[in-house]
Amino acid sequence: MKKFYRVLAYIKPYWSYAGLNVFFNILTVLFSLFSFALLIPFLNLLFGINDLVTEKPEFGVSTDALLGYINYHISNIIVAEGKIQALVYICVIILGAFFFRNFARFMAMYFMANVRIGAVKGMRNDIFGKLLILPLSFYSRQKKGDIIARITSDVQEIEYSIMNYLEMIVRDPVTIIAYLAFMISMSPQLSLFVLIILPITGLIIGRIGKSLRKQSKIGQSRFAGLVATIEESISGLRIIKAFNAINYSLKKFARQNNEYARILLWIYRRRDLSSPLSEFMSSVVIIVVLWFGGRMVLADTPTIKAADFITYIVVFSQIIPPAKTFAQGFYAIQKGIASADRVFEILDAEEVIEEMPAAIAIKSFSKEIEYRDVDFKYENEPVLTNIDLKIGKGKLTALVGESGGGKSTMADLLPRFYDVTRGAILIDGINIKNVKIDDLRSLMGIVSQESILFNDSIFNNIAFGLTNVTEEEVIRAAKIANAHEFVMATENGYQTNIGDRGGKLSGGQRQRLSIARAVLANPPILILDEATSSLDTESEKLVQDALANVMKDRTSVVIAHRLSTIQHADEIIVLKKGVIVERGTHAELVAKNGVYKKLQDMQSFA
Repeated sequence: MKKFYRVLAYIKPYWSYAGLNVFFNILTVLFSLFSFALLIPFLNLLFGINDLVTEKPEFGVSTDALLGYINYHISNIIVAEGKIQALVYICVIILGAFFFRNFARFMAMYFMANVRIGAVKGMRNDIFGKLLILPLSFYSRQKKGDIIARITSDVQEIEYSIMNYLEMIVRDPVTIIAYLAFMISMSPQLSLFVLIILPITGLIIGRIGKSLRKQSKIGQSRFAGLVATIEESISGLRIIKAFNAINYSLKKFARQNNEYARILLWIYRRRDLSSPLSEFMSSVVIIVVLWFGGRMVLADTPTIKAADFITYIVVFSQIIPPAKTFAQGFYAIQKGIASADRVFEILDAEEVIEEMPAAIAIKSFSKEIEYRDVDFKYENEPVLTNIDLKIGKGKLTALVGESGGGKSTMADLLPRFYDVTRGAILIDGINIKNVKIDDLRSLMGIVSQESILFNDSIFNNIAFGLTNVTEEEVIRAAKIANAHEFVMATENGYQTNIGDRGGKLSGGQRQRLSIARAVLANPPILILDEATSSLDTESEKLVQDALANVMKDRTSVVIAHRLSTIQHADEIIVLKKGVIVERGTHAELVAKNGVYKKLQDMQSFA
């Protein structure tokens, strides 16, 4: 139940609405009881056994006091205006009681809507916020579709299964207790049967519900697998078609879908069992009450009047709906807790990249970047070993080597996408672990091999993450990145939507927008991760010119696939299996006739 209480914690900002909901639910119960209490004088009057009450009873909060007070006023009406007028009087009061009961019921639901929607909104915000700060290593272990399923379908299941029955947790117990108290005050003997049999009903329903939570969690995992398959298939549709794998992909999806449907069928059958089961158990209780109460009425010396017994049965019948809802809610909450387990797995995921409590604010870069005896392991696999490197301000440092040698990892350590396993990375002599993460990353602009753009306008993609940016500033950045000309050739210029991941643009155009974005941020440190390796010759020339403009007077770390693009670098670092095997200028490395020379010869031969 800890997960359930954690879900309820999201209600905290909306306690005022929850309090109003409780207040109006209590009013609903009171008006209900009042309308049922009027049945006794109504029936006595109808059956002609009403005893006139001529003395005003003393005020009290018991059932007898309430009935006595009502009988006193009805007796006065009968004496003054007759029984027909008294009947009209009772009907009008009952109608008014039902009106206020239903008005209070509406107001209770009105305020509960704020609680439900607000709590789920807060949960979604927390999940998305956590997704943004979790390290990149988390996403290398998780399927994207599974993550999407948790923030969508799992949260939706929590809203439906827990928040939908949240009001029940307060309303139904209050209703049942109030009705039971009223019934006990009318006949303790009859009520004893109810108090004995109802818990037995709850135990039977509870045993069935225990297995529902486990299967529900499995069902949500299967659904996440479906979402992951859909997401992967849409992303890789070109490959699926190219390799004639449509039937293969369809069979894979159908197999997962059948498994999910099988589990879902089991869950629905168990959940749907709660309603008929609780109704049958309630019918058993009613029959026992009718049998026992009938004997009390028909006895030679009746211990309960016929009108009181009929009212008792009517009041008892009103316990069945909340008891039934409570049983259904128990099943639903078990299913919702299974989804909550999956949601809290994300919220409880370890934030490997954490900011020190007394982190140092840093707004500028003035001297050098230093990798000091750095090791890095991904899980248990060594990626970098004994990395020692200094990058002076304004210098261009290139990282080259075979694929998987650790070039991109080395660059990713600088903005703390990952943290070093051993050693330290320093900026101007300060360990980056001691620096505020936002300040650290604001010093850097990153242009990656894959242009990461968003389904938005060109303007918003260039100005991404910045506020109060003018169009003139965006245009200036686009001109530096050689992007202004093609932007103006689009339909709506800088307000043109570029589609999902910039799909409406060519690779070179997307890359130049990425460069413009880095230019606008105006960082002192620039990280270029094979920014031109996937481009054609013409696009590469335009992008290279743009990069040359950007790197002026900036400290640059360039990961290069094509060695021809970094021959002018101040220092070239050659990595092999996570170790620096050579370093120097282009001319120095060529003269060594080592690993770098072999890489150059291979590219020249190609």
